[in-house]
Amino acid sequence: MPPQRRATSWTEIFLVFLRLGCTSFGGPIAHLGYYQRELIERRSWCSKETYAELIALAQSLPGPASSQTGFALGLLRGGLPGGFAAWIGFTLPSALLMFAFAFGHSLFTGPIALRALHGLELVAVAIVAQAVVSMQRSLAPNPTRIAIAIAATAITLFLPTAFATLLAISSGLIAGLLFCRKESAQPLAQDVEAPPSPISRTTGLVAATLFFVLLLVSELPSRTHAAALPTLAAAFYRSGALVFGGGHVVLPLLEAAVVSPNWLPQPTFLAGYGAAQALPGPLFTFAGYLGASIGIPSHHASLYSLTALLGIFLPGLLLMLAILPFWNTLRTRPNLRSALRGINASVVGVLFAALIRPLATTALHSFADVLFTLAALALLITARAPTWAIVLAGALLCSLIPAL
Repeated sequence: MPPQRRATSWTEIFLVFLRLGCTSFGGPIAHLGYYQRELIERRSWCSKETYAELIALAQSLPGPASSQTGFALGLLRGGLPGGFAAWIGFTLPSALLMFAFAFGHSLFTGPIALRALHGLELVAVAIVAQAVVSMQRSLAPNPTRIAIAIAATAITLFLPTAFATLLAISSGLIAGLLFCRKESAQPLAQDVEAPPSPISRTTGLVAATLFFVLLLVSELPSRTHAAALPTLAAAFYRSGALVFGGGHVVLPLLEAAVVSPNWLPQPTFLAGYGAAQALPGPLFTFAGYLGASIGIPSHHASLYSLTALLGIFLPGLLLMLAILPFWNTLRTRPNLRSALRGINASVVGVLFAALIRPLATTALHSFADVLFTLAALALLITARAPTWAIVLAGALLCSLIPAL
């Protein structure tokens, strides 16, 4: 595979991710499907194998997997400015919408809005299905790796959500070491041509140190139960640092952080959670809504919202910064190549499991839903229609046609 063209500037990365942040509906697994189509297939920002490794890394670390994957892609394309441009671009649209929602819940309800949301859910199913098909062809092309993918699907579907993804990827690692050694006898093309890390090892060590220092500080007992800024920052940082398994798993931690100390009433919390499901971008921007809602009585909504957002995202970004500088060296070792084959196959299984549940089980309620989703999938695979056009068409058709 020829060396990849680097992005011309961090502004290009920002604009690409800003568009993704405006159109990536459907939750973290759907986001990975949008990345796959827009950044890997259309723009060739990295190989599918490298992309699968980034997903596996993000899924194995605490934090929001889709945001960490996007952050890593930005880092590979444009260094630290590119990484933060990717994160800001992808996060900004939903963060602003969630901030606005804190001031007016009633503006985001109604039958037309609900039908449009349903259309976005159906399109998300099609996008993830297309990503699974594409990734299976390159990452699980033989019976051994297909079996690993099937096992990862079963683990993800039938074990508790909080541990299933991490266990599936860990099982894929072990299976790769046991059953993919013969495949790893020759060097892998992606190992030879992998993009060099734009982050120094010193930066990685600093990021790792900062992560643990801030986690330790966040665990220190607070002198007050009021929602002062330091207490708020500690609560959201702790939630972001301790969550495994994606955006939905953070909700119980956030509920304990903001409802239990009576910073917010339960109905307000649940209203924000419902809105977060309807918006594009990362579910972790729910924290921006919570911070704004806490800060509204004191007229500091914007400051509280920004503090909550930075607090919950920072741990995952620091961990990705900490591990990436060492990854290219580690991944060239023969044993690790075998493990990576198993991990990549397990990523396909994890994505397929997410396609089944929650995406398909949540979105597909009728035969018309199935036909609509298959039509969108056909347009994506055969006609290679632009993702943004499918997203807009899905929302528009479903909002105008009640039968859908």
